[in-house]
Amino acid sequence: MKGIQFIRNSSEEGSATDIELPRPKATGHDILVQIEAIAMNPVDYKVRPAESEPPKVVGFDAAGAVVETGEDVTLFQKGDLVYYAGDVTRSGTNAEFQLVDERLVAKRPTSLDAASSASLPLTSLTAWEALFDQLGINPETPNDNKNKRILIIGGAGGVGSIAIQLAKLAGLIVVATASRKDSSDWCQNLGADHIINHHEDLPLQLKLLGFETVDYIANFNEIDGVWEAMAEMIAPQGGIVLITGHQTQLDFGGAFKLKSAKICWEFMFTRSMFQTDDMIAQHHILETVAQLVDRGKLIATANSSMNPINAKTFLKVIAVLNPERRLANSSSPDGSNQQHSITSFQKFEWSLVVLLVKPTILNAHGSIIYSRVTRPDFFWRLCSFERTSSTHCSSGKWPSDYHGRGR
Repeated sequence: MKGIQFIRNSSEEGSATDIELPRPKATGHDILVQIEAIAMNPVDYKVRPAESEPPKVVGFDAAGAVVETGEDVTLFQKGDLVYYAGDVTRSGTNAEFQLVDERLVAKRPTSLDAASSASLPLTSLTAWEALFDQLGINPETPNDNKNKRILIIGGAGGVGSIAIQLAKLAGLIVVATASRKDSSDWCQNLGADHIINHHEDLPLQLKLLGFETVDYIANFNEIDGVWEAMAEMIAPQGGIVLITGHQTQLDFGGAFKLKSAKICWEFMFTRSMFQTDDMIAQHHILETVAQLVDRGKLIATANSSMNPINAKTFLKVIAVLNPERRLANSSSPDGSNQQHSITSFQKFEWSLVVLLVKPTILNAHGSIIYSRVTRPDFFWRLCSFERTSSTHCSSGKWPSDYHGRGR
């Protein structure tokens, strides 16, 4: 089978190579997926084998078709169309076929093609686990949550965009941060009740809305610059969830201690990395996300295309994801680590100068057609095969037994 192998960056041109690999065989709980679409996030640029490690096929988000099942598989059969974010410890999605544990996979939305489906898993799992697993918000009791407030820092980013929608479905009052008008409009269109600017005084803006504190803070952006502000804004016995590391020494005492605030991290690969007993929860989460998308309750990102699928094209995408390769002197996007605008594709219909909400798809037959929208994370999708078949899943609803399942 064909694959793209990454090595530690000896040179930009040499960091990705087209290779032929043996087709793996599914055993145990593994299913073998023939990959139709792959999503690339900034994490795809950052995660590479160490210099002491052998070259590796990387990649996370994917959608495809099940072609083989292990002897212990009960959730899927050959021909099922699926999507998933996979396991960071195993060989990744940048290949024609991939083994993945069935407990991390779900049937993809019937209303979306493979490329659109591939854009969802990593951001959806992160947002879901952050809100409902880490913060303990119950998505099944929106009436009980209607007077509770959540501040989503980085609301216009990939995870933030999903989190706004999930928080509203759970009945919360949502305050999201965004600094640009188009990003603010995007957050409001997703359902945010209030928008504040994360480049300005957050506690003051919150008070101007009539809120002294919030019950929850979901920070999907950097944390160092807002650490003291979060301590001021969080309610006594409130909860804070973070997804990024910090660059400076932070005080976890002070107001956080006095308020008995809960501070936790969300990393969506924890379950697969440590083979936790509740690993199947990601199957259930993605199952519910697909149902919500098919019911029109959750908005997925849309498409554009790039051709062909090979190491050279991957390196072009990585050059966009790599902040060192982008133009300097541009304003920092809202809610993402992408700090430079892009003007690399001026020869096409329009110049991509700001941000993308719609991932880029690489497919076998398409040309580059960008959709100009304004979500600030760069989320590049790579589609290798076209398929027209679809799968079926039941009508969507919150699973009555999900909350706390396997916890």
